[in-house]
Amino acid sequence: MMYQIEYAYTCHMGRIRANNEDNFWCCGEMLPSDNSGIEGIYTGISPAGKLPVLAVFDGMGGESCGEMAAFLAADQFGRYYNENKRMLRIMPDSFIESACRSMNDAVCRYGKENKIQSMGTTAAMALFAQDEIYICNLGDSRIYMYDSEQFTQISTDHVLGGNIYGKAPLTQYLGIPEDQQFPDPCITELEYKEKTRFLLCSDGMTDMLPDGEIADILSREIPLKDTVELLLDRSLKRGGRDNITIILCQVQRAEHRGKIKNWIKNIKEKSEV
Repeated sequence: MMYQIEYAYTCHMGRIRANNEDNFWCCGEMLPSDNSGIEGIYTGISPAGKLPVLAVFDGMGGESCGEMAAFLAADQFGRYYNENKRMLRIMPDSFIESACRSMNDAVCRYGKENKIQSMGTTAAMALFAQDEIYICNLGDSRIYMYDSEQFTQISTDHVLGGNIYGKAPLTQYLGIPEDQQFPDPCITELEYKEKTRFLLCSDGMTDMLPDGEIADILSREIPLKDTVELLLDRSLKRGGRDNITIILCQVQRAEHRGKIKNWIKNIKEKSEV
């Protein structure tokens, strides 16, 4: 069976922050390093056979380091994807691990060249490979899955216990020097299943909305664009204390009746020549 991936996404500064440290990579689309998010909700559809990838990056660091780290990760992923797309088709696990290392190197190299002590970014990615779907994350940007049977968080929060004085420190992210620790992404392998939804988001959303409310919104039979708009609106109304990036996608059965009809027509025309 052939599938296609419908998606909707947005990136918002929130109500408190003066800059946007989030970025994304959505089937080739991303933001420049200096940005104020995007206006509205963007949508698209990609055939699964084209190996689409959706990713959220949430930068960390003082001054402009966070947005630069998120931008570098998104930009480097795009370069790696375009140069190694065949690997995603035949060796998806190797592709993911190598892509994460490549992004980590890009962030570390920039930090070293500019004498920045601490900068990094989380990463949450959904990769639609040839036969299966791969979910990957580093840090606390999350990925949820929703279908008719269940709602579950399928990413792992890479955090060090709890912290009564604020957010717990991350144990994994892009920007850790490899002489200290190798990037160790959490990777989950899933089968294609029609109507399954995947939600990728930065903690600007999950810090504002409890899982129960997220599950309720995802369960509503409304278009993806409206769902993303509702998630963003609720997050902003709860305070919008951080940048908010949301990517929602759904697996759909691809309709090929038109293509098959044209193929049959071409065969007939050639036989008549």
